[in-house]
Amino acid sequence: MKRPVVTVVLLLALAACGKPGTPPPKGPQPGALPSYQVRSGDAVQGSPTLSAARGRGHLVVGAKEDQPYLGQKNPADGTYSGFDIEIAKMVGADLGFAPGQIQFRTIASANRETALQNGQVDYYVGTYTINDNRKKLVGFAGPYYIAGQSLLIRVQEKDINGPQDLAGKTVCSAAGSTPYQRIQREYPKADLVGYDTYSACVDNLITAQVDAVTTDDTILMGYAAKAPDELKLTGQPFSKEPYGIGTPRSDTVLRNAINDALLHHEQNGDWKAAYDATLGLSGVPAPAPPPIDRY
Repeated sequence: MKRPVVTVVLLLALAACGKPGTPPPKGPQPGALPSYQVRSGDAVQGSPTLSAARGRGHLVVGAKEDQPYLGQKNPADGTYSGFDIEIAKMVGADLGFAPGQIQFRTIASANRETALQNGQVDYYVGTYTINDNRKKLVGFAGPYYIAGQSLLIRVQEKDINGPQDLAGKTVCSAAGSTPYQRIQREYPKADLVGYDTYSACVDNLITAQVDAVTTDDTILMGYAAKAPDELKLTGQPFSKEPYGIGTPRSDTVLRNAINDALLHHEQNGDWKAAYDATLGLSGVPAPAPPPIDRY
């Protein structure tokens, strides 16, 4: 019988009492990261978002903090690392801000649109899938990467080779997320549970409290790379998730400038260098960057 969503709190409490399974943070070697030439600070004119950022002396960029090789915060010193973080830095350089002038702020998925609408962040880079419903609320530059929903399992698991094998299996995802909703809708025979974070799901996968974790393959690649003797991806991606950079909806100047920045860094090799030094550590070669959708 499918567990109701109300079990999330109980499961989280149980997880907190159990053995912590997620390995410690691991990030790219600083020397392998590309550097980005900073353009003149007033190169882009007409953006109220950038005018406010220049007035305060730094950008505020929304990000994730618990996604290995994508967006992860080091609890020891508060620094962020990963592919999304590098995307934010290369874009910031083209907007006139050096990496030291970017302040990252962790924003939960459910609060991304509100953070952009209220001016809490200037733009958001954090596995943010572009879709038509979100475009009604915020702007999107990109996409800069195409991900797909996948499954993470323990290496000794033999019975799960794709979503078609999830009937009767306990599957974990972030409660209310798009991957959670897809399993709920398209694979109703799975025993679906939800947590606040994917790291909690992975903890419980390692300790055999769930059979699989599902979200975008990029996120799962990072967790698998941290614990290759314990975790692996299985099957092929079963969705298409174009990652974009979220912007305030009315600031078309900023959105167009970010699109120009993405194209510039894709063409000069920075995009691939950043991927190789971060997400590429998972062992998956860099794909070709997707075409930018200007609208």
